[in-house]
This record gives sequence, C-alpha cells and structure tokens, in this order.
Amino acid sequence: MTATTVAPAEVKRAFSVMTPVRYLFALLIVGVTVAPLLFVILGGFRTNAQINTDPAGLPSPWVFSNYANILASESFWRFLGNSALISVSSTVIAVGLGSMAAFALSRYRFRGREAFYSMFTVGLLFPLGVAILPVYLLLRQLHLLESWVGVALPQAAFALPVTIIILRPFMAAIPTEIEDAAVVDGATRLGFFWRILLPLSRPALVTVSVLAFITSWNGYLLPLLVFNNPANFTLPLGVATFQSQYSQDTASILAFTALSIVPALLFFIFAERHIVGGLTGSVKG
Repeated sequence: MTATTVAPAEVKRAFSVMTPVRYLFALLIVGVTVAPLLFVILGGFRTNAQINTDPAGLPSPWVFSNYANILASESFWRFLGNSALISVSSTVIAVGLGSMAAFALSRYRFRGREAFYSMFTVGLLFPLGVAILPVYLLLRQLHLLESWVGVALPQAAFALPVTIIILRPFMAAIPTEIEDAAVVDGATRLGFFWRILLPLSRPALVTVSVLAFITSWNGYLLPLLVFNNPANFTLPLGVATFQSQYSQDTASILAFTALSIVPALLFFIFAERHIVGGLTGSVKG
C-alpha cells in the first residue's frame, strides 16, 4: 500500500473553508452568552411600561433613576460589603493553604504523596451542594451560624481541590536548578517558597484566586442556610430578597441584578490574561 500525502495547498483550502464556520460558531457562543447580560443591563435603564410594551427593545428614553435608587440604598452596599468580606476571606484562605499544599506535593517526595493528591482530585467530584446538610449541622455545632466565618470557611475548603490541582503542576514545572541556586545562596525552603516560587507562580495564583473569588461571590445555597438575619445577607441573597419585595418593579430588579454582577465581572476581566496563562502553565506542567 502506498501512503497518500496531502498537498499544502489542499490543507490551506480546507482551513480557509473552515474559518468562516469557526467564526460563526464563535459569534453564536458570544451571542448566547452576552445577550442575556445585555438584556439585564439595558433593562435597568427602562421603565416598567417600556418593558411590558417591548420586552426586547432598547431604552427610549433612557431612565437612570433605577440605578441611582439602588446605588443610594443602604441595603445594597451592606449586601455588597458582606459579599466582599466573605469572598475575599474565602479566596485568601483557599489560595494560602492551597499554595502551601501544592508546594509540598510538587517539590517534596514522601510516602503517600500521590494518594494525598488523588484525594484532592476526588474532591472535585463532591460540590458543596452535595455535602450541604452535614456542613450545616457542623456549623451549628460550632456556633458559626449567622457569622460570615461559617460561609467563608466551607467555601474555602471546597475551593481547595481545584486550587491544588492547578498549582501543583505549575509549581512542579519550575526547574529544580532555580531551587538549587537559591539553596546555595543561603535560602531556606520557606524562603524559596515565599521569595521565588510564589512570584514565579503568579499566573497560576491569579487563576485560582479568580476562580475561588467568583465561586464564593456567586454562592447562594450556603449563605441561605447560614443566614437568617437580612443584615448578614450577601448579594445573591439580596437579589432574591429585593425581587420578592418589589416583584412588580421589573426594571428595578434588573438594575439591582446588573449591579450585583459588576464587581465579579470586572475582577474577571482584569485578570483574564493571567487566567489563560495560569491554565496553560498548569496543563503543560
């Protein structure tokens, strides 16, 4: 049998034919993703009459009072502060502990290392919703209900598996020659970890930080079970509460929802390049 070869011209022709198809699929994905977001944001600039008359129309005229009223309300900023406190605390705990665990699992050799790593891998199969009942009972025994700590700690614990899985291969890919040179210069293991390894792992650290932050920011079920006092509510709970109180004011609900998305969306946009770099490095490692 003779092997058939494909001419470079035919390969180029095939890629040129597939390029419009790829762009079409990309546009469809962007449309499906962005269209609901634009509907929510633009809906906040409309009146209820405009929404009832033409739900998919553009604001005409533009109404800024919906957003102004939300920004002027004390409850919105209280919900925002609660979400920021919990999300930042959860992210710091998850990334701090996860980076130390990934350092040990990537740079040290000890018995049972792969078993520990497999345990964290299996942890990806158990989301927070699966263990919500035992977590709630444990928090009640620890008297952590109605406390932001009772939300931040479980969210950090369930963010650890993905944090370690991304950081470990990234840290393992850093050449051992760098560590040997640091030891020769008098650096301890802790000094190498703090001064050299963490700065070199910055893309992966940003990646896991964004993932942990957004997951915590969007958390709904755990805060719903832990908090009964509206003063402790996070933004997702605040949106649900606002919607139940002003169920007839669709424009204000859309404005409240849009403003609750903005912090996490901005955080994700600013860290997008680092996310891609961190995921690429972890896959190569």
